[in-house]
Amino acid sequence: MNTLINIQWMDVLDILLVALLIYYLYNLVKGTAALNIFFGIITIYIIYLVVDAMQMKLLSKILGQFIGVGVLAMVIVFQQEIRRFLLLVGTSWLRSRLGFLKKLVPSKLVGTYTELPDTKELEMALHDLLKTQTGALIVILKNSELKYYLKSGVAMDARLSSQLLQNIFFKNSPLHDGAVIIKGTHIKAARCILPLTENQELPDNLGLRHRAALGVTELSDAIAIVISEQFQQISIAFQGNILINLTVPEVMDKLNEYLLKD
Repeated sequence: MNTLINIQWMDVLDILLVALLIYYLYNLVKGTAALNIFFGIITIYIIYLVVDAMQMKLLSKILGQFIGVGVLAMVIVFQQEIRRFLLLVGTSWLRSRLGFLKKLVPSKLVGTYTELPDTKELEMALHDLLKTQTGALIVILKNSELKYYLKSGVAMDARLSSQLLQNIFFKNSPLHDGAVIIKGTHIKAARCILPLTENQELPDNLGLRHRAALGVTELSDAIAIVISEQFQQISIAFQGNILINLTVPEVMDKLNEYLLKD
C-alpha cells in the first residue's frame, strides 16, 4: 500500500514537472514564429498516435519515421530557443551559487558581480542625443560578455563619455550604424551587429534598432537603450521586454534597477 502511495505521488510530481517545463518552453517561443512550429509538431504527433491506434500501417510508418528524427529536427529548428532556455537555466544556477557564496564570504572578498557604468556620462549623452534627434542603440553588459557580437563591431575600449557617444552616433560618422556595447566605465566596441528578435507581436512603429535591442536581451542579461530619431523617443529593453517612450530620468531609474537585479 505504501509503495502504491509513493508511486502515485511520484506520478503527480512527474506531471507537475512536465507541465512546468512546457510552460517555460511556451514562454520562450510565445510571440515568435517558433510557436507555430511548436504547435505543428504537437499536431503531427497527435495524428501519429491516432493513426497508430487505428492500425493504418502505411501512414503510421511514414509518420513514425518523422517522429523518429523529431528530436534532431527540433534541435535544428529550435536552436535559438534552446540556447535561450539553457542560458536561463545556467544563469539561474550561477546566481544561486554566487548568492550562497556571498552569504559565506564577506562582500569585499567576493567583489562586485556587475561592473557599474558611468551613469552620469550616459545620462548626459541620452539628453544630448534626444536634443539633436540622433538615433542610437546602446548595450550595457552585466554578466554576459557577448564576445561574438563584440567581434562583429569595431573594438574601442575607450573611456565612456557623453561627447564620445555623440561622436559615434553622429549621422555622418562611419560608426553610427549598429550598436555601441558598454562594459562598466568603458565603451568596448561600436558598430556591433546584434540579433533581431523574432517576436511577431511588436508594434509596427518599432524599427530595427528596437528589434535588435529585444534580440540581444532575449539571448543575454544585457540591457539595451534605444533612441528613435524618427519619433524622438527613448526606450529600454531587458530580458526580452521593452519599455517605450520614456523620459531620460525614467530610463536611468530602470537602468539602475536592472543593473542591481539578479
